Amino acid sequence: MAPYVVIKVSWVVGSLLGLAPVGAGFGLAEWVVLNTVTVAMAVIGITLVLALARPWGMRLPGVPLVFCAWVGAGFLVSMLPYAVADSLLSEPDTSGPEGDGDPGMPGWEAALIQFGFIGMGLGLTLALPAYLRRRWPEAFTRRTGRSSPLGRAAVALGAAVGLMWLYWAAGGTAGLAHPDEGRATWRLLCGICGAWALIAALAVARPSREGPGRLPRRLPSFLGWLGSGSLFAWSGWKLPFTLYVAIASPPDVVLPERLGLAIALHLCAVLAGGAMMWTLTRAPVPPSQRSSRTGSSTATHST
Repeated sequence: MAPYVVIKVSWVVGSLLGLAPVGAGFGLAEWVVLNTVTVAMAVIGITLVLALARPWGMRLPGVPLVFCAWVGAGFLVSMLPYAVADSLLSEPDTSGPEGDGDPGMPGWEAALIQFGFIGMGLGLTLALPAYLRRRWPEAFTRRTGRSSPLGRAAVALGAAVGLMWLYWAAGGTAGLAHPDEGRATWRLLCGICGAWALIAALAVARPSREGPGRLPRRLPSFLGWLGSGSLFAWSGWKLPFTLYVAIASPPDVVLPERLGLAIALHLCAVLAGGAMMWTLTRAPVPPSQRSSRTGSSTATHST
């Protein structure tokens, strides 16, 4: 991610000095804020991968580290299929999956940024599970039980969002204000995000259908982690941008979706992804405690 940070810093400095162009649809202030945010995200990502690989990372607070790892995996690991498919099926697209819309990016800059994304995604794929197994080995030996009402609601919401995205990926036009703007790259991204949304929904829902104690925790946790992270991270990233387009109405930015529908879908995706992750990470009640609680409840009702 170091080349990405250097490139983004050069964009900020260059735009402030009038030496670099401002991205389509942005004023100078918005462009500087956007790229400053991405620089901060990249620095957090670099710190994260060092924490996953170095001994001092085992001493960091668990909640913020797991949150950053979940968001990072949702951004990058889930998009590895997109990076492969886009490079094989599409013409070179300098805007990249993060949607900066910069008009003058040289090919070598786009290549370095793509290299950083793919390298970070592959690195997280290896380093993150190894770190989690070292720090919380018991999480990989427990089994999942039945999902909560919140989990079931998140499953339904995530599945609905995913089906809508897959509908657009398949060529559907309902809900699109500008169907002609839905290029092949955009539909491919809708398809990848929609697939991960359904994978996450199935991963969270399946334990409740299998019954407690029957399905190993590892597989649904792995798929649910990536799918819920993709929902939360990408829609959390696109939601402010879509709100900006809806409020500012920049003349040179046109999104394929109806803005109200796009805002609603991204908001639902963020809520569904967060609720799915909470469902997957909450500790199940051990059978002994469930038995004691049931006995206490029965005794109370008898009394």
